[in-house]
Amino acid sequence: MKQSIIPSAQAIVSHCEVRGIKDIIISPGSRNAPLTISFTENPFFQCYSIVDERSAGFFALGMAMQQKRPVALVCTSGSALLNYYPAITEACYSRIPLIAISADRPPYKIDVGDGQTIRQENVFKNHIGYSANLRLDVNHAIARIKRYGAELLQQSQNEVQEFNDGELLKALNVACHQRLPVHINAPFEEPLYNTRLKEHGEGITIDKPNPPEKETIALDSARQLWQAAKRKMVLVGVNYPNELDKEVLDALANDPSVIVFTETTSNVHHPNFFPSIDSVLFPIEKSKEADVLFKKLRPELLLTFGGMIVSKKVKAFLRLNKPDYHWHVGNGEANDTFFSLSRHFMVQPQNFLNDLLHTNYDVQSTYYEEWAPVKVAYEKKRSEYLSKIDFSDFMVFGMLQSAIPKNYQVHLANSSTVRYTQLFDMPPSLEVFCNRGTSGIEGSTSTAIGASIYHRAPTLLITGDLSFLYDSNALWNNYTRSDFRVIIVNNSGGGIFRILPGKEATENFKTFFETRHSISGIKIGEQFGFETATATNESELRTALRTFFEASEHPKILEVFTPPELNDQILLDYFDFLS
Repeated sequence: MKQSIIPSAQAIVSHCEVRGIKDIIISPGSRNAPLTISFTENPFFQCYSIVDERSAGFFALGMAMQQKRPVALVCTSGSALLNYYPAITEACYSRIPLIAISADRPPYKIDVGDGQTIRQENVFKNHIGYSANLRLDVNHAIARIKRYGAELLQQSQNEVQEFNDGELLKALNVACHQRLPVHINAPFEEPLYNTRLKEHGEGITIDKPNPPEKETIALDSARQLWQAAKRKMVLVGVNYPNELDKEVLDALANDPSVIVFTETTSNVHHPNFFPSIDSVLFPIEKSKEADVLFKKLRPELLLTFGGMIVSKKVKAFLRLNKPDYHWHVGNGEANDTFFSLSRHFMVQPQNFLNDLLHTNYDVQSTYYEEWAPVKVAYEKKRSEYLSKIDFSDFMVFGMLQSAIPKNYQVHLANSSTVRYTQLFDMPPSLEVFCNRGTSGIEGSTSTAIGASIYHRAPTLLITGDLSFLYDSNALWNNYTRSDFRVIIVNNSGGGIFRILPGKEATENFKTFFETRHSISGIKIGEQFGFETATATNESELRTALRTFFEASEHPKILEVFTPPELNDQILLDYFDFLS
């Protein structure tokens, strides 16, 4: 098979192959031709062409998220690389292993007015696990190097190769073992398109890492503290599906001294858990006995695991009513979200909880008993409220979450979408994902499409109109499966701003905060071959949902139009109704 004649391009491809990094997302360009040729000619790799680098970054993010393995990005030089930055930051804060590989000009062509050239070395330095800045090969295009950068010839090609191999090893170790994004910057001199045949067996070998040792941790003192505490709160953030087994979930759920707060993105379910945190906390805020109730709810011991927390209410509550102890469990970074972190257990939550809960103990507590009726009450009132209200965002999300078929992969856009889903129960068979690392609205559609590529079941994206429009280039690809589904809840702008403090009903507010518009997402979908449908009231939505998830030759978009003037008031009235 063919490969580039440039040694550093060969090295990058060989290191990826030996590490088992199979998925390569390539954006077009000329400077990255040595990489594009070498990756696409090698049958080991599965290569995808995504033109828009920002979309490519999130496409790779979704694929890496779903596969739980590194995915590589390849782009040309210049500003193309900067378009990866939103996905890189999301990968950094969500601990998803992206490998951004950028082609670059030789160092002597930087800052001399050469086209499509920027300072690419360490460009992601504040949000990257490792930056590998490779050296220019000195046995390729020797005449050009002599003419413009003769000092580079003071080093031998062996020295360059040894340095580059070392940098590639470091970068890929970080991606594979620390699950962080890394950047590999590779300068190439012209000619860029020349190739040679790769001989059988040619390539590199690396020592296979020893298998990880079984995680062990001394829990004697922690177990004593856990068993003695009469008010224990478990709060689960963004979490992969099927991370905890039934025995652990049952042990937590049946402990009278434990209440478990989960979120839509937690992917853990039990009838005794509290999946709608705001429905518990908001009525307390409005109560005349708020101080007393918050004191009763305050945990002695807070146990957290998973990633970012969506609920602002629970953050505010735990910051004002700090637990005596806050433990975070997980191999990633422990965020001191509530300014009370006392211990970080660097171990997988399943293993930690197995060890912590494996012995029976008897603690006299009414903690769960006191708060269980609150859940029953808000569930009853939510159903009652849904039967009273007009067609709105609140009603739409209530209808959608009960209509999704079993075993779907569900991706949520940020802002209004993920917050509305928090108010309703997500069926346990669904696997739910959302880019909560930086919580940006960009990239949701690209992420969902990337995640759908290998998933065994269909994928549904639920998104707002601004998120969908912002990432409309996500549909510009040849890989969207026919069972991919998108539901756009179009409230003609950033409806969430209408419920935030400082909202004013002025033209400036509508233009610069709410960003009112009259654009329809289905017009974009039709351009890319999607089947489309719309709904503007409850009856139309029920009718559309009956056939929306049926098999089809093309992916589908359902756009639901809701009244922006009513949405915010119906949402705020819901919390008053609960109170």
